[in-house]
Amino acid sequence: LNRRGYAPLTLCGSCGHKVTCPNCDSWMVMHRLAGRLKCHYCGFESRPQRDCAQCGEDDSMQACGPGVERLAEEVLQRFPEARFAVFSSDTVASPGSAENFVTSVMEGEVDIIVGTQMAAKGHHFPNLTLVGIVDADLGLAGGDLRAAERSFQMLAQVAGRAGRADRPGIAMLQTMDSGNAVMQALLSGDRDRFLATEAESRRLAGMPPFARLAALVLSAGDPERLQAAMQMLSASRPHFHGVSVFGPSQAPLAFLRGRHRGRVLIQADKSVDLQAVIDGWVTKLALPPGVRLQVDIDPYSFL
Repeated sequence: LNRRGYAPLTLCGSCGHKVTCPNCDSWMVMHRLAGRLKCHYCGFESRPQRDCAQCGEDDSMQACGPGVERLAEEVLQRFPEARFAVFSSDTVASPGSAENFVTSVMEGEVDIIVGTQMAAKGHHFPNLTLVGIVDADLGLAGGDLRAAERSFQMLAQVAGRAGRADRPGIAMLQTMDSGNAVMQALLSGDRDRFLATEAESRRLAGMPPFARLAALVLSAGDPERLQAAMQMLSASRPHFHGVSVFGPSQAPLAFLRGRHRGRVLIQADKSVDLQAVIDGWVTKLALPPGVRLQVDIDPYSFL
């Protein structure tokens, strides 16, 4: 399960109030082993409360959704005699601890590994014969154009941990959409067909690697100054053949580390000197005080 902590959301069972980060547009994640609520974007932490801060209802706050800690709890309930270990960046935080973990598995001291995608990163466990992937659809959500490609790569890598030595292995995936192209490709094992289909859809949409993208992200502590900067950016947008500008609009993660965020996406033919287009655009701008502009060419993240 590629989700750290115990539960991704804590809410009031009476009024529905969700515990969110004061610095980011995100939920606070319950980490029960540490006894803390944590924001996975800015690192803010707080102590879990049993009573609702909004409606005042006593003992109404509930941890909702699965994380690896909750999964480990269920493993303990179902297999009380099994020796299990949680493998995530919270429990294996250094190269030394990772080495100790791998050694314990190799020496037969662990029966069940409950882990995030870290468990798939180049580790060879010869006695591992069964891999179960909970919520295999997680990576397909959101607006990342590489979501399908990355999900296929990660799921295939995780599934490939089983049966790597003399004993045969099996992988089981939990999905809400078994007809999805990623799931079908994993079932059939036809990697080449999946990649060819994915490449063709990118070509038709004018997306990388057949074109180039760039993101201009504006941020400010004052939302009014951010809005003014976004209007300036929009009014001065370039007009070139082979270049399309989308936005500005609110960024998918609209509030991050105490700053409001807006975004422009630029799509350009591969023949266009994208760096020169952006330089000619943004160097003329006199942004309001306190507004930052980040230029990300060929962005890896779309948040």
